[in-house]
Amino acid sequence: MEEIKNFIKDCGAYFLATVDGDQPRVRPFGTIEIFEGKLYIQTGKSKDCSKQIQKNGKVEICAMDKTGSKWLRLAGTLVRDDRREPKVHMLENYPELKSMYSPDDDNTEVLYFKDATATFYCFTEAPRVIKF
Repeated sequence: MEEIKNFIKDCGAYFLATVDGDQPRVRPFGTIEIFEGKLYIQTGKSKDCSKQIQKNGKVEICAMDKTGSKWLRLAGTLVRDDRREPKVHMLENYPELKSMYSPDDDNTEVLYFKDATATFYCFTEAPRVIKF
C-alpha cells in the first residue's frame, strides 16, 4: 500500500472516476494518505463527486508518472469514515486544504479503499497487480 501511495503522490495528481447514473465522471484529485493501515482520499460532502460515491462506491483512479512511461490504475470501493482522526491526519498532510476544510466542519469527507486492486503498468513490462 505504501508503494501505491508513493507512486500516486509522485505523480502530483491523479484522476478519479465515479459513476453518475449510467455516465462515468472523471476529475483530477491530489489527496492520498495511509491512516490506520487503510488508503484514504479526501473531498467535500457538498461536491457531486461525494454524492456519486455515496450512491455507488465503486471508483477507479488512474495516475501516470512524470515520464509518461508508467501508470497505475486503482479500482475499489470507497467507504466514508466520519471519525475526526483521519480527517486531522489528511489535513495535516495537506495543510493547503485547511483554508477550505476543517476536521470539525460538516463538509470534510475522508474515504478509504476496500476490496481494492492496484495494477502497475509500463510499456516495457508486464502489468503487476497488488490487492488489498
